Amino acid sequence: MPLHFVHDPLYSAPRIAGSGFPADKYGALLDVLREDGRPLAIHPPQPMPRAWIEAVHDPDYVAEVIGCAVPREKERRIGFPVTERVAARAQMSPGGTWLAAKLALVHGFAANGAGGSHHALHATGAGYCVFNDLAIAANRLLAEGDARRILIVDLDVHQGDGTAALMADRSDVFTLSLHAEKNFPARKARSSLDVPLPDNMGDVDYLAALDGVLPGVMRDFAPDLILYQAGVDPHEDDKLGRLALTDAGLAARDRRVMRAARDAGVPIASTVGGGYGPDRGLIARRHAATLWALADEAGAIA
Repeated sequence: MPLHFVHDPLYSAPRIAGSGFPADKYGALLDVLREDGRPLAIHPPQPMPRAWIEAVHDPDYVAEVIGCAVPREKERRIGFPVTERVAARAQMSPGGTWLAAKLALVHGFAANGAGGSHHALHATGAGYCVFNDLAIAANRLLAEGDARRILIVDLDVHQGDGTAALMADRSDVFTLSLHAEKNFPARKARSSLDVPLPDNMGDVDYLAALDGVLPGVMRDFAPDLILYQAGVDPHEDDKLGRLALTDAGLAARDRRVMRAARDAGVPIASTVGGGYGPDRGLIARRHAATLWALADEAGAIA
């Protein structure tokens, strides 16, 4: 089956001076996927309606973003200024994650070519995240009856503190985070299950940690949809990572997540998440490798 991939031109932009956010990797990812020559179905998203964003975020903060009037202290916490383009992208990305989930419900697997903004909190953004697309999409999918129980698997190198905080009081959402214990954010939230990992952990120990928790969560929580934060920043060469996974280790990680979903007959939608460094092509290829590993393992779902 083709890789069902959600993309909008707003996802990509030139890098912002003074910011480490790799805004140019998203267009490069689409280029890499096309160059690979494998079956690819591209789906354009629509902006997430404001009411669904406000169902998760403080309406005053939503107004600040949409009106490009975010206070300086919040912009510093986000890591870049909120311009008209940033505000438009912040609304499009949750729409993309929601659409990827809707496509996954039909095809078994789909990916948003952006998203994974897991640091955004109720009344502010943080860590290059403006609105929390994972929490917004999960809330809408549950409210509209597309799912009853959603598992958010966050394997970014950074803890998904915003997602954990926003979903903390929900019995129909389970947040699982494996992350570098000493990495950002300094103050962690409490996920449904956190697995803090020591610096420089490599493939074997990381995969053992994942194997130690994922099957039990799948069995006990019994989700009917998975949102997968598939950051590639656990890679040993990532600029902001503190773990030491190789290319093969990341592929094995992604195949394990998809295999768990496939074996349980649970659809899965992925987000791009973290991946940092000066070479946008290299980062894009890491993301592409994750998507193809997921798509290959998902073949039995189709």
